[in-house]
Amino acid sequence: MPNYDQKIARQLQLPVPQVAATLQLLDAGNTLPFIARYRKEATGGLDEDAIRQILASATLLRNVDERRETILASIEEQGLLSDDLRSQIETAETLTVLEDLYQPYKPKRRTRAGIAREKGLQALADLILQQTRSSQTLAQLVHPFLNEQVPTVEDALDGARDIVAEVISDHPDVRGHVRLKAQRYGLMRVTRIDETPDEKGVYRLYYDYESLVNRLKPYQVLAINRGEQEKVLRVKIEVAERDWRQAVEAVFRADRRSIVAGQLELAIDDAAKRLLLPAIERDVRSTLSEQAEQHAIAVFANNLRGLLSQPPLVGHTVLGIDPGFRTGCKVAVVDPTGKVLTTSTIYPHDPQRQWSQALKTLEALVSQHRVSLIAIGNGTASRETEQLAAELTRTREGVRYMMVNEAGASVYSASPLARAELPELDVTLRGAVSIARRAQDPLAELVKIDPQSIGVGLYQHDVNQTQLSAALDGVVETVVNRVGVDVNSASPALLTHVAGIGPKLAERIVAYRDEQGPFNERTGLKKVPSLGPKAFEQAAGFLRIRDGKNPLDASAIHPESYPAAQALLKRAGLRPETPSTERTAALARLQTTQPLEQLAAELNTGVPTLSDIFEQLLRPGRDPREDLPLPILRSDVLSMDDLRTGLQLNGTVRNVVDFGAFVDIGVKQDGLLHRSQIPRDMTLSVGDVIMVEILQVEQERGRISLGWVTSE
Repeated sequence: MPNYDQKIARQLQLPVPQVAATLQLLDAGNTLPFIARYRKEATGGLDEDAIRQILASATLLRNVDERRETILASIEEQGLLSDDLRSQIETAETLTVLEDLYQPYKPKRRTRAGIAREKGLQALADLILQQTRSSQTLAQLVHPFLNEQVPTVEDALDGARDIVAEVISDHPDVRGHVRLKAQRYGLMRVTRIDETPDEKGVYRLYYDYESLVNRLKPYQVLAINRGEQEKVLRVKIEVAERDWRQAVEAVFRADRRSIVAGQLELAIDDAAKRLLLPAIERDVRSTLSEQAEQHAIAVFANNLRGLLSQPPLVGHTVLGIDPGFRTGCKVAVVDPTGKVLTTSTIYPHDPQRQWSQALKTLEALVSQHRVSLIAIGNGTASRETEQLAAELTRTREGVRYMMVNEAGASVYSASPLARAELPELDVTLRGAVSIARRAQDPLAELVKIDPQSIGVGLYQHDVNQTQLSAALDGVVETVVNRVGVDVNSASPALLTHVAGIGPKLAERIVAYRDEQGPFNERTGLKKVPSLGPKAFEQAAGFLRIRDGKNPLDASAIHPESYPAAQALLKRAGLRPETPSTERTAALARLQTTQPLEQLAAELNTGVPTLSDIFEQLLRPGRDPREDLPLPILRSDVLSMDDLRTGLQLNGTVRNVVDFGAFVDIGVKQDGLLHRSQIPRDMTLSVGDVIMVEILQVEQERGRISLGWVTSE
């Protein structure tokens, strides 16, 4: 069998050496962020997504091989492993093919065929399968198989056909061909179960629905699955008789000259309706669901990446509001570092309706703490509270407000982490703190919450939770390490996602920092208990130390590359202490006077690494989020009554789904930008700020249709 690197290279259309080097690095315990950032020479500059694909492919291949060995051992133990079967199993490349080959030998619960074999009817079944020709009558042929357990000819034929039916259904070629026919030409029919109410009409589209299997969209599959689970919908996949019969008769065809031709035809019909088609339907449904779930997970992951990558709003003292009606709006003011300055509760809405008093309280807090930004959670009573903020900002120059996705804030508020961070605050007030901090640095705050609670996906509770968690954790890991983490201010939740650290080491780092004081150099991390050489190697480049002993510690340059960076600075006539603003001209001259390849060779480093060193010396510790557009800050509020067809507005993408994107345009209801309105070459992400046009407003249904506005 080909090596994994060759197979994966072929699958992913990558050079074999790059794949082989990546697999070696992964097998040696290196993390994806570390490999992508600091081993570019070995991988040929593969990014994290490519490395993650290689890892996924390798894992799948290993799973196939493990299953292959299990199947071979099982069949060999039964004494049924022929050379031909062994060859077929050893060359099978997918789990599906392996399972089809194993099906006839798989231990089964007591079946009709098994009972018939116990009665001694296997030989009769073989005669039917062989389509034997005989001058005997059917009764004469069957007579030797009669006994106390099989008293009649009909009993014998019934049992033999049970065996034949199972053989037909279990045959790998039959299964494979019928499955292929079902996937290509199968028809899914969906009907409503009248006995189950669907009061809101959630599944109205599928009450009487049919579609070719290969034309179903992932979100349709998941919606149908949920409707079926809730017993609102009945689902059936139909395979045309000509399709399944063609597949079966390619292997099992009745010989008209055989005395048992009719028995085979009966067995074929029984096999198809009782065993084969139900099994294939389960297989196809399972494949559809798996593909739909993988797609939904990918969409969720992309949305999460966009949300976590939103640029921080640095330098703001923020007043966070967690809106509510009966229990009031919870208020928290935090300084630019996220420190809580004060909290309060106001009651501007029903039933108390203390609007004026609430406004005075907010005005006093804004004045006292020099608040420059108000962050409002987008949950219950959010738009009503927005009216309050808008009224305040009209009289307060320099104060703006923004809507913040508050999904997961309540989860955080009741978590052990929140209790540890904000022990003096009631659980209801912690949500307001979280909302304020999300405006300041979305990444630092959102990593404290289970990604599944952030609410930027569809059907997230319907998909494989293990796979979803792994994908979302991978996104968090990618974004955190791409941005970098200040080791002297980061929470354990943030440090957990740094390459090579994890939850236990994160707690130890914070405990050591609290006990010994701030770290003044990266090498000081080696004193943290249980933080060994491997963990330091993986993590060091992603941890930042501002104003430490070594200025390079504030950059993304890995300590292993400090000699090269220092030598580069020396050649340019600079020192590590030289401010980055004064380095540009000297480094530019060095780049123009000497080829990068030659310089890299002289400094004993690779070209990709040297390029990264140059970038970091010019912009040390640059936050890649700074290149993205800032969130929209507002000073007035719109209602649906203000919307008119043709009105153009800036909006923020809140969620991306298969059929388009939901966009916050500053009114209570997000508008839908249908996929037909989005240019084909445009890929939207959560947090993107775009210009849209109002196409239609349906007041009674609370729906807003948006169109794309092409920028000049």
